[in-house]
Amino acid sequence: MEGGDGIEREMTMGSLFDGIGGFPLAAIRNGIKPIWASEIEKFPMEVTKIHFPDMVHLGDITKLDGAKIPPVDLVCGGSPCQDVSLAGARKGLAGERSGLFMEQIRV
Repeated sequence: MEGGDGIEREMTMGSLFDGIGGFPLAAIRNGIKPIWASEIEKFPMEVTKIHFPDMVHLGDITKLDGAKIPPVDLVCGGSPCQDVSLAGARKGLAGERSGLFMEQIRV
């Protein structure tokens, strides 16, 4: 990717609802550098710390201030879908878990 100064630079990415790092893995395989991730589950964070030791872990998405995290070119996220699944309670985006989609948009 070319910056505003005409110099080629690597694209960067942030990952919301990171899980075990599927988005960072895809990023690296496509020449994009993962910079930060947001996840609250301990085991998935331990997995990504092993595979992506330079990626910063930001924690709970509800506590993030998008203006205070390092800027990136691309933000990815797979928000929880239990409340919109046919197999779930079907509460839609008003549900506790799937409502976190709005946090993704906010960030």
